[in-house]
Amino acid sequence: MVVSDSFKGPLRMLRDQLKEAMKQAMRDKDQRTLSTVRLILAAIKDRDIAARTEENNEADDNAIVLGILSKMVKQRQDSIKAYEEAGRAELAEQEREEIDVIQSFLPKQMNEDEIKDAVDGAIGETDASGLKDIGKVMAILKSQHAGTMDFGMASRLVKERLS
Repeated sequence: MVVSDSFKGPLRMLRDQLKEAMKQAMRDKDQRTLSTVRLILAAIKDRDIAARTEENNEADDNAIVLGILSKMVKQRQDSIKAYEEAGRAELAEQEREEIDVIQSFLPKQMNEDEIKDAVDGAIGETDASGLKDIGKVMAILKSQHAGTMDFGMASRLVKERLS
């Protein structure tokens, strides 16, 4: 199942989109989407439970959900590598299908040129001058581009620029 553009409205909270996608997957009898969306909702609920004990709960709800979705994509990419090395093509394909479902809830990802521009902007914003400033630059990037940036690529670019 691909999430339609009606789900992507700026005013719609991601949680609402996920719940509606789960209902639609049930109606469509789309087991892959249904199980993946349930995994996403379970991860969000786990995060909510953990947040109850934290003192600072000021983070934007959509930013939290985007972070969870990005983390889930990364976990599945790691699993694909492991399954392919073990010769388990069917499990790797299952992980790819889950990535497709998860990514349907993420905003459009930045391309390499956009990431380079953002890295240059963050370096200028923090007045970073050496490798000791990588953390500051990455913090700016994560706060401004959660869910839209490949932070592995960004980290590599920051290191290249600051070394």
